[in-house]
Amino acid sequence: MSYDWLELQHIARQGFESRLSAVTDWSAPTPDTEWDVATLFRHVVDEQRWVPPLLAGRTIAEAEAELDPLGDDLSAEWDRHAVDASVAWASTDPDKQVHLSYGMVPVRDYLRQQVADIAIHTWDLARAVGADERLDPDLVAAVWEDIQPQRDMLAASGLFAPPVPVPDDAAVQDRLLALTGRDPRPGGTR
Repeated sequence: MSYDWLELQHIARQGFESRLSAVTDWSAPTPDTEWDVATLFRHVVDEQRWVPPLLAGRTIAEAEAELDPLGDDLSAEWDRHAVDASVAWASTDPDKQVHLSYGMVPVRDYLRQQVADIAIHTWDLARAVGADERLDPDLVAAVWEDIQPQRDMLAASGLFAPPVPVPDDAAVQDRLLALTGRDPRPGGTR
């Protein structure tokens, strides 16, 4: 199936934003046992912060040299960087090559990675703060179709914890979360 990844980026962004209002304790644990809510949030904001300079053609080193550190008001940082990232995605040719830490890739591949990152971390945030854990079904389907064929590469990368076993007939969201080392069952973590 063909997906509009720019639209999915907006859906993912809105999903993350909608869980922001449920944050009452920035030090609360998340499904990623090494991160609290603030660390998770900083990671997602930081990923958005990199998008405009990388899409503008900067190398990692060039982008790093011009990025200001994140401030203490994480909600304001999210608002600023998420909007800037969305504008950059919408105004960049998806066939253009972008510098990433592991080499050059088409913008469309970077966009898919970023959409997946926000989607998965939206669930992490929702689980951590007791918010609605249901992700947009089209978003889930697209991310699943994109990363499921990369199962072996993802496992070898160490990017995620080892996959969590779930039944073959589990919901797509549960299979996606399990593939990324998350236990989607109530009370489950990584």
